[in-house]
Amino acid sequence: MCLGIPMQVVAAGMQSLCHDAHGEAHWIDMLLVGEQPVGTWLLTYLGAAREVIDATRAADIGRALSALEQIASGAAPDLESAFADLIGREPELPEFLKQG
Repeated sequence: MCLGIPMQVVAAGMQSLCHDAHGEAHWIDMLLVGEQPVGTWLLTYLGAAREVIDATRAADIGRALSALEQIASGAAPDLESAFADLIGREPELPEFLKQG
């Protein structure tokens, strides 16, 4: 399973310094998304920015990842809260899959 991690840019450049949800610093390659200003949220994977995201999406992903961490440590998180953005709606195909 591949998991994207939301991070926020704290020092801009093509190699940006970013902080994860725990406040840990990481150097992130910006080649795929271009240089982004300080404060921008990114979805990262294996040290590279894959997508520019907004703060709401970063928070949604952060809650889901936190729930997975809790499950892995044997806790029982509030899954309805952790996945609130997915509850009560029908899944949607991306536009490129709707063509055909």
